[in-house]
Amino acid sequence: MTARLLDGPTVAAAIRQAAQPEIAAFTAARGRPPGLAIVLVGDDPASEIYVGSKMKSGAEAGLRVDLERLPATASIEALLALVARLNASDAHDGILVQAPLPQAMGRHAAQRVFDAIDPAKDVDGFHPHNAGLLVQGRPHLVPCTPAGVMVMLDHYGIPLAGSRAVVIGRSDIVGKPMAMLLLRRDATVTICHSKTPDLAATAASADILVAALGRPGFVTREFVKPGATVVDVGINRVTDRALAQSLFEPGSPRLAGFEKRGSVVVGDVHPAVAAVAGALTPVPGGVGPLTVAMLMQNTVTAAKTRAGI
Repeated sequence: MTARLLDGPTVAAAIRQAAQPEIAAFTAARGRPPGLAIVLVGDDPASEIYVGSKMKSGAEAGLRVDLERLPATASIEALLALVARLNASDAHDGILVQAPLPQAMGRHAAQRVFDAIDPAKDVDGFHPHNAGLLVQGRPHLVPCTPAGVMVMLDHYGIPLAGSRAVVIGRSDIVGKPMAMLLLRRDATVTICHSKTPDLAATAASADILVAALGRPGFVTREFVKPGATVVDVGINRVTDRALAQSLFEPGSPRLAGFEKRGSVVVGDVHPAVAAVAGALTPVPGGVGPLTVAMLMQNTVTAAKTRAGI
């Protein structure tokens, strides 16, 4: 058995295409495009790449996308003041503060910032108001990654109602909202984490297995029921040669790429799972593009709601 690959760029393109008429209609009705403000604190290289991708995708979709920068030395008070200014801006319908924030801002800085964003502009879906609506089965602005996963499952016709789903990871950003979205679609959902006994056995009971724990290659063949759909949310940069060699067969293109560049991007799912699963999202090229596409869709949704459309 070789798993069917669920292609993220294809689904992301469909999401963007579906949003085009909404963006055009909003722009015509309001005399301006939907607006997104992205806040970047510091100069983390990975964050620079992520923000650049979001800005490029937003501009191509016809959105107004503005980047607000603060130095790594900025205080949490300065960041909160910037968020307050964007909350009051009529030109911006969505606000995204790129994580991670500098450690000097404090342990709970990210949560303080999420709490400060106007829920109507919370295109990341992290504000307690939007999280509460999701738990109550009334989702409005939903975290982009799990929302994108749901679109992908529907796009490829993966049955949800009556299925058994296991989510490995309990973060507020992916794990918990992923479980809520699956539950809302009538799946029977189990959330697993580092303290779950017999984790592999629990995972192997799933028709749909979502891995979102941030550990490269953690989910091996023993975690996967033959024929299951496996969604790999992890994005991990591996620089250790021994680890890379444990993930890829000798002579594989991915291992050759590691030898050339000194690193390779992998997911939380071991590549050998492809021989067991019925369907699998690759890394890269799986869930990642959906996150950016859903950010665009959430910005359009926020703009329409704020305008009473």
